[in-house]
Amino acid sequence: MTRWKDGTPADRKYVIRTMAFTVPYIAVNVAAIFGAFDEIIGKPAAWGLAVVVAAPIVGWIWSILSLMRDSDEFMRAILAKRFVVAAGMAMVIASFWGFGESYANAPHIPNWMIFPLFWACFGLVTPFVRTSH
Repeated sequence: MTRWKDGTPADRKYVIRTMAFTVPYIAVNVAAIFGAFDEIIGKPAAWGLAVVVAAPIVGWIWSILSLMRDSDEFMRAILAKRFVVAAGMAMVIASFWGFGESYANAPHIPNWMIFPLFWACFGLVTPFVRTSH
């Protein structure tokens, strides 16, 4: 909660925006886990569910880009560098695993895992990317 308590106005907006997209994302996924949408799985209506579950991801990306926009020049550069490095790492890992699936019979991992993978990479690079150089 330091981003809320000790952060800038941009940090507080980021927390609010992120939570605004996190709550519905969790609600829909918990409902799906408990079978609320079982009757539409495999039917055309399931595409609507896919849109509903994917929509908060657009919101999260908008939230981080807004944080970059609303931050000072130094933090904007740091966040952008972390974002790019994390995206590159996630693409390399996903490509490696995809080739493993194609050529080495590695078990399949759903494509939607790229987003949590990206944020895991973002968390990993954050302590190391501390300058804009």
